[in-house]
Amino acid sequence: MQIRSLNQAVMPELREWIVAQARAGVLPADILEAMQASGWDAAVARTALAQTLPQPARAATPPTAPGSVPVPEPDLRGASPVLHLPDREVQVLFRLQRPRAVLFGGFLSHDECNALMALARPRLERSQTVDRQSGGAEVNAARTSDGMFFARGEAPLIQRIEQRIAALLRWPVEQGEGLQILRYRAGAQYRPHFDYFDPAQPGTPAVLRRGGQRVGTLLMYLNAPEGGGATVFPDAGLEVAPAKGHALFFSYDRPDPSTGTLHGGAPVSAGEKWVATKWLRERVFV
Repeated sequence: MQIRSLNQAVMPELREWIVAQARAGVLPADILEAMQASGWDAAVARTALAQTLPQPARAATPPTAPGSVPVPEPDLRGASPVLHLPDREVQVLFRLQRPRAVLFGGFLSHDECNALMALARPRLERSQTVDRQSGGAEVNAARTSDGMFFARGEAPLIQRIEQRIAALLRWPVEQGEGLQILRYRAGAQYRPHFDYFDPAQPGTPAVLRRGGQRVGTLLMYLNAPEGGGATVFPDAGLEVAPAKGHALFFSYDRPDPSTGTLHGGAPVSAGEKWVATKWLRERVFV
């Protein structure tokens, strides 16, 4: 019997591929991640995996997730929809508990967005992801953007934005990675993924030595493409359309799918999408 969700059907060929991967020694968690990276809805992928593999193979799934850790958190205790930061007023447009997510309006001015794009443009290269085996960087077909990193505090504009992020999320500047700028041309996307580092992967210990786990993400939209490019959370049924100057924050208190932070960048159908990303770490990032 076929399984259907979000117009995706699990065909016999996919079941055969799952069985072949399991026989080759690939863990179920890694099979699941590969399916999601290829565009499969998380619920469909989990159901297909559970119904295809025998119980002994499923028992190899990694044990219970580690306990939660402190995460960045904006001060949303007041009733006002406006947060007064030292250098700017920011609107709270929506908030969710799971995933823990908040959308801020007007976090960056239009002039700041334009300046970031201009500074980044000469240094753009094909985006990379973390190599799960070595902890280094690699080009990955799941991510088809161009990007670059600013060193922390390397220019007055960067320093000002980093101080604003620290004030908004109540998290030290030193516990943040350098600001990353990404450009998605028409057709480019970033398939659903998690921002934390998978503890089961061999390369993760090397990455964690630089500042511990990632515990939060602030995604800042530098423009609005002519079509497409939404930030999607498949497990939550959430889509956030890019709007110039807005910033989407989400946190994850453990490196586990239970945080609900599986997310991706939907394909840009027309024009370009520019974003700036700040990842927050448990400890000082070096």
